[in-house]
Amino acid sequence: MRTSKLLTGVVAALAAIALTACNGTGSGGGDKLTGVRIMVPNSPGGGYDITARTSAKAMEDAGIARSVEVFNLPGAGGTVGLGRLVGENGNGKLVMQMGLGVVGSVYTNKSPSKLTDTTPIAKLIEEPDIIVVSKNSKYTDIKQLIADWKANPGAVPVGGGSSPGGPDHLAPMLVAKAVGIEPKSVNYVPFDGGGELLASILGDKIAFGVSGVGEYLDQIQAGELRVLAVTGPKRITDVNAPTLKEAGINVEFTN
Repeated sequence: MRTSKLLTGVVAALAAIALTACNGTGSGGGDKLTGVRIMVPNSPGGGYDITARTSAKAMEDAGIARSVEVFNLPGAGGTVGLGRLVGENGNGKLVMQMGLGVVGSVYTNKSPSKLTDTTPIAKLIEEPDIIVVSKNSKYTDIKQLIADWKANPGAVPVGGGSSPGGPDHLAPMLVAKAVGIEPKSVNYVPFDGGGELLASILGDKIAFGVSGVGEYLDQIQAGELRVLAVTGPKRITDVNAPTLKEAGINVEFTN
């Protein structure tokens, strides 16, 4: 099953529950919520952006909302958007799509706005990360990459679509520790979302990237990206790559 199809189904169910609970309207009563705005706190093309736009479509298709607007407000790993959300306290029609990356950014950027200042509505998805390279990369399996990484950690830059403390940072640090690399020696390059990260992977500006599988499924299936491993407990349908544990690395991680 395509990730996007699965996501649409999950989002549709949870969006209906969340909006009905919060606003007292839903498809059962014939009313449609209007004026909803979903803020994406990083750049277009990343996981938050894809999830938010899928959420909007699912709410409209389910008949519980109409003309849902999705807009991007990137910056500081999501904390610029968080500040905007907190600043509009009481605005029940502004919601923000976020994930574990914002949790790390709040700490890393010493954000004055906290997640405890917001109201969680629904958990939409949980997904593994992938360790991915471009189709032109010299790495064709995870063991080759790990061998070079262990030999000279600083010379093998890894990119992630989150600030330190976010999922795309935590996953490679856990892998590094598991294979005997000191995490402080890892050359981690943060990007503001998977969209920005993608260009650097495709351009071989970093040795490898770590991101959510849903962000890059189209590029993987088109042959533009090569997945070396997935961080979750089992293999991913339509992705030809082992789990880290299958590759002998004792790490299991989901976002």
